[in-house]
Amino acid sequence: MNFLSPIWLLALIPVAALAVGYVVVQRRRRRYAVRFASLPMLDKVVPRRPGWRRHVPATLVLLALTSLGLAVGRPELTLRVPYDRATVVVAIDVSGSMSATDVPPNRLEAAKAAATAFVDELPDTVNVGVVSFAGASAVLTAPTTDHAQAQAQIAALDLGSGGTAIGEAVFSSVEQVQRMADEVDGDEVPARVVLLSDGENTSGRSPATAAAAALDATVPVSTIAYGTPEGTIPGSGSPVPIDEEALRQLAEATGGTAYSADSGEELREVYADIGSSIGWRTEQREVTPYLAALGLLVAAVAGALSLRWFSRLI
Repeated sequence: MNFLSPIWLLALIPVAALAVGYVVVQRRRRRYAVRFASLPMLDKVVPRRPGWRRHVPATLVLLALTSLGLAVGRPELTLRVPYDRATVVVAIDVSGSMSATDVPPNRLEAAKAAATAFVDELPDTVNVGVVSFAGASAVLTAPTTDHAQAQAQIAALDLGSGGTAIGEAVFSSVEQVQRMADEVDGDEVPARVVLLSDGENTSGRSPATAAAAALDATVPVSTIAYGTPEGTIPGSGSPVPIDEEALRQLAEATGGTAYSADSGEELREVYADIGSSIGWRTEQREVTPYLAALGLLVAAVAGALSLRWFSRLI
């Protein structure tokens, strides 16, 4: 918590002095009561004592004054709020190497489950698009706030053929982001491409060319290298190790972040980390009215309890 007018927090000094004074008075009262505790008629004269209830109104008043004292300092909090307009394009590799079972049940199925959960955690205001790529790229869902539609497309992904067109996937994703920007009259729209792959680019334009286009469009591409060095294609046994370095270079060239994951659990953690940064922003908000209202409410409760228990306002 920060304060826009911290000098006014000096108003809390009298409140602290009042709290100390209350404690001192109560201790003196206790010593006075002990001095006359042997009087035989004391219990008959005062058969019922208020006990802990007599401290409640005073405690609430002190809390109310503390809340009002903090309010005059104009406090502000750092809050996490969703972007009003943001675009995230999820690009998923569906080439044959994604059938490798080094990540059970296989790379593609684990990737689909993690990507679906990722979309589910994004704020409702974020537009989500889905791109798949093997030998070529395909836009399955244009960016939309209908997250259920995006999740359905991810769940329906199946293995493709013809190589791995990472560069083409980046081009397709960037085009979708630019179309969203055009729809809002060219206003700046926070955007990110999240690309998951396990192999090197073997088809279409190069990742370097695609990175230049993404950088020119100011669209960061975060990459996830997914799989293990021991991965093989079922049946043929052909090795399909991940190309982590190429994906790292793509991310760094566009201002994105490079991740790697070799298990379904790690992939979910990666997606959670990405989601916490691209769907939300932090901003400072003044909370003076809320603290002032809280102080007034607590003071009113203190008065009501005092009237109910002791027939006096405080």
